[in-house]
Parts: sequence; C-alpha cells; structure tokens
Amino acid sequence: MRLLAIDPGNEESAYVVIDTTNCKPLAYDKADNHELRRAIFAGNFQDCDGAYIEMIGHYGTGMPAGKTVFDTCVWIGRFTEAIRVATYAPPQPTTVLRPTIKAHICGTTKAKDPNVIQALVDRFAPGQPNHGKGTKAAPGWFHGFRADVWQAYALAVYAADLMDTSPAAAPLGSVVAS
Repeated sequence: MRLLAIDPGNEESAYVVIDTTNCKPLAYDKADNHELRRAIFAGNFQDCDGAYIEMIGHYGTGMPAGKTVFDTCVWIGRFTEAIRVATYAPPQPTTVLRPTIKAHICGTTKAKDPNVIQALVDRFAPGQPNHGKGTKAAPGWFHGFRADVWQAYALAVYAADLMDTSPAAAPLGSVVAS
C-alpha cells in the first residue's frame, strides 16, 4: 500500500509518498502549493491508497493566529478537495494534529522538530552518517530530505503504524486528535 502525507504551509507544502509495508519514502519534495494541487488533480498520486494531511490546531499557547495560519487552513481545504476529486474515493483525506504525530514518534507532545527527526533517524537509519541522508555516492534512507519533508514523513509513518497496529484505525476522512 502507498500513502500520501502532506505537511501544509501557507505558500509551500511538503509531501511524502511511502510504501506502508516498510515506510520507505518513494517520492518527496517541498513544492509550491499551486503546483502540488495541480499534481494531485493531474493524478500524480492516483496510485496512493490513502492520504493524510497535518491539521492546524489550537494548542493553548495564548499566541494569536496570524495571516499565515489562516492561509495554511485554506490550503488544507484546497488539498482536501483536490484529493477527494482526484481519487474518486471520498471521504479522504484524514487530518491529524501535530501533537498526535509527535506523541507517536517521540512519546511526548512536547517534542520539537529536531527530536522528531532524531527519532525517525534512530528508527530507520541508525548509525548512518548525516541523519541517514548518506552521500551522493552512497545515498541513505533519507537522501534528499530537507525542511518540512521530515514532518510530512513523520505523518506518513504515524499513519502506516496506525494501519499496522490498530485494527480499529481511524477511517479515512476523520480528524485524529490527541
């Protein structure tokens, strides 16, 4: 099975496609939102059996939300629409809050991005140089990963693990919260 996971942003979003049997990244990038949406509509992810998008949530920080947060929310809706239309298999995709992903990958919702990255490296590329990226001559598991691709991959791993370990996994089209 293949899964598409998207870490949305207000202008660019990271995506990862993985094979759920071993969580191997098959395709990944950080792309302009318009380009990613066009790729979804064009059927570039037609072979994916499911889709997950990281959802914006309020985490009780007391900080005001600005324009970029609301723009990201709009893009979550646009990606959701594109996936539903392109796959002809509603209800899709499943949205997951970031604390849920961090708790699954690191065991705590207080984890920061470097903690998530290290936990992924420890699991899939232990002992490999350069955070499992390897080199051009000897590419590692995470070769080419940059920026928010790590977070999209963490979401994909969360989804794959949920499918493997939980017979009552959240159905596509649901919101998963911690």
